[in-house]
Amino acid sequence: VQLQAYGGGLVQAGGSPRLSCAASGFTDDDYAIGWFRQAPGKEREGISCIGSSDGNTWDADSVKGRFTVGSDNTEKTVYLQMNSLKPEDTAVYFCATHRILCVPGSGVRGTPGYWGQGTLVTVSS
Repeated sequence: VQLQAYGGGLVQAGGSPRLSCAASGFTDDDYAIGWFRQAPGKEREGISCIGSSDGNTWDADSVKGRFTVGSDNTEKTVYLQMNSLKPEDTAVYFCATHRILCVPGSGVRGTPGYWGQGTLVTVSS
């Protein structure tokens, strides 16, 4: 199983980049993909997720109303549309999957077995 996250880079505050995560190598049609981030000096945190079959989504309070998660199930690709970026959004962003659930109002349930390599988003003020 491989996960490829891409779309990061240097962005000005207020910018709206879009991250994508392409998953390959697994045949599950019922899966969830989570987005996580790790800021410098901080622990990794879950920020968003989506379920492939039920369409459930969840966003952390820190990104709610600014980030939108979506998917293209035919391509096993998940995106994270990021709007109104702030300097505190600077982090390495990861996508992950395998044996997790996306629970609305709660978040990612379970510990992902597969992780992408991460893509760095740097927000300049």
